[in-house]
Amino acid sequence: MTEGLPPGWVRTTLGSLCAVNYGKGLSKRQRVEAGSVGVYGSAGLVGHHDQALVDEPVVIVGRKGNAGAVWHTDNPSWPIDTTYFLRVPSGVSASYLGLQLGHLDLVQQDSSTTIPSLRRPDLEAASVALAPSAEQERIVTAIEEHFSRLDAAESALRLALKRVEALRSSLLADAFHANSRPPSDWKLTTIGDVAAVQLGRQRSPQHHTGSQMRPYLRSANVTWQGIFLGDVKQMNFDDTDFATYKLEPGDLLLNEASGSPSEVGKPAIWNGEIENCCFQNTLLRLRPHEIEVQYLYWYCYAAARSGRFGDAGRGVNIRHLGKQGLARFPVLISPVEQRGQIVSRLEEEFQQAAAIEQAARSALDRITALRRAILAAAFSGQLVPQDPTDESASVLLERVEAAGSSKEKMRKASV
Repeated sequence: MTEGLPPGWVRTTLGSLCAVNYGKGLSKRQRVEAGSVGVYGSAGLVGHHDQALVDEPVVIVGRKGNAGAVWHTDNPSWPIDTTYFLRVPSGVSASYLGLQLGHLDLVQQDSSTTIPSLRRPDLEAASVALAPSAEQERIVTAIEEHFSRLDAAESALRLALKRVEALRSSLLADAFHANSRPPSDWKLTTIGDVAAVQLGRQRSPQHHTGSQMRPYLRSANVTWQGIFLGDVKQMNFDDTDFATYKLEPGDLLLNEASGSPSEVGKPAIWNGEIENCCFQNTLLRLRPHEIEVQYLYWYCYAAARSGRFGDAGRGVNIRHLGKQGLARFPVLISPVEQRGQIVSRLEEEFQQAAAIEQAARSALDRITALRRAILAAAFSGQLVPQDPTDESASVLLERVEAAGSSKEKMRKASV
């Protein structure tokens, strides 16, 4: 037996087991959507064609772009030139080999510095644990059964996450009457009328050093979960600039710009976590003087999540809200006795939603870990029992190598 593997198994290299071939280019114009042959690129199935490059079972490995990603199919296919394809020899299951190569995480073999790519010699050198043919089929069946149950659980969890997001949107819309006429005692005004609006200071080389270096926040420090203090930078603020850009507890910070409309205006409340902290011009600061900061936070949160801040921004690829744009933005103000109720309800409901989301994401992480554990057990001979009557994989490998040697002799003879 090969060390670490059950009796009847053998360890070999991928290059010894099958030839690694380059895929063949196929332009988008040549792809036929009505065709029955799957066209595979480094990102998986990318279209269809009416002819096949490979008729037999095949394993496809990303060569460039999504390097090291693995697919397998028993159907006729056309792997394009961003992939390698492996013609699976008789006695070797394409599913078995594909699942094992996927488990090996071939992307770690990527040695490129620009476009991710996988060298053919590195792929050929990949170590493969070869089980007897009959056991390969039992392993694939067992994996599919386990993964089918995990797929169902994962689908249910992702549906739960979508429902949590829908619940959040519904809560915000209801709280601020986004889809209905507001009560007559609500007031429509602008953010500039209820809060002082200030754009942060621009970062420039002249401020990189100085005698009054101070911490400052930028857009990376404002998240949907609040202020992130893991990467706070410093620059020089003299006394005049410090007076203008110093943050005070209760300030509301908003993301000034983003390439994603639903990220523009993303808010967080500053609670004085760092002494003498300022802010950069990737952020806008609001200092409410007519309403509570918590109410304004939730109103801005709703405007950001719904993309209303993004729609109000300037620019094409990057949406900029800007100081004037934020000051002019409309805000609905409820009577004072209702504002505390709105804030309390949103905080409570969002805490519950966050708990559900965290539980679902933790379960998804466990599913991912279970998949890895199943594959690790499968390709170390621990997932299904061995049958001593199975033909040894060493005999299978000898047959595969003999067939390969015979083909090579025939090829040389024909040259």
